[in-house]
Amino acid sequence: MKNETSEKNNLIKELESFLTKGHAHVTFNGAIKNIPFEDLGKKPGDLPYSIWQITEHIRITQKDILDFSINKNYKELNWPDDYWPKNTAPKDEAEWNNCIKIINDDLDEFIQLLRDAEDLYKPFEHGNGQTLLREAMVIADHTSYHTGEILVLRRLLGNWKK
Repeated sequence: MKNETSEKNNLIKELESFLTKGHAHVTFNGAIKNIPFEDLGKKPGDLPYSIWQITEHIRITQKDILDFSINKNYKELNWPDDYWPKNTAPKDEAEWNNCIKIINDDLDEFIQLLRDAEDLYKPFEHGNGQTLLREAMVIADHTSYHTGEILVLRRLLGNWKK
C-alpha cells in the first residue's frame, strides 16, 4: 500500500509539473507575458486565429475538461462553435486579464482534483473510457499545442523576444 501511495504521489507530481512547467518549451504564462494589447486581435499572414481567440479557446477547452472531470451531469459543448470565440480581440484589458486569471485558476482547480483523486485510472461513469489521467494529459497537450501557435503569432507580429 505504501509503495502504491508513493507511486501515485510521484505520478501526480509529474503531472503537475507537466501541466505547469515548460521543460523543453516556454510555458503558457511565459508565452503571453507582455503582449501589447493592440496585438491581441491581429491575424498576421492570413492565419485563421488571433492570440485572443487562441487564448480564449484554451480557456474554454480547459474549463470544459474540468467540468467533464467533476460533473456527472456534464453537457457536451458543440464543436467547433462553442470552443472558439467569434470576436478577434478582447473588448478591454480587463477581459484579457480575466481570461488569463480563469485559465490559471481552473488549472489550479484541476491540479487539486488530481491530488484529491483516489484513482487516476478509473474511467468516469458518465464518459466513454476517459480517466482523470487522460484528461490531465489532454489539457497539457492541448495547451502546449496552442502555446506554440501563440509564439508563432508573436514572432510574426514582431513582439516576441529574439
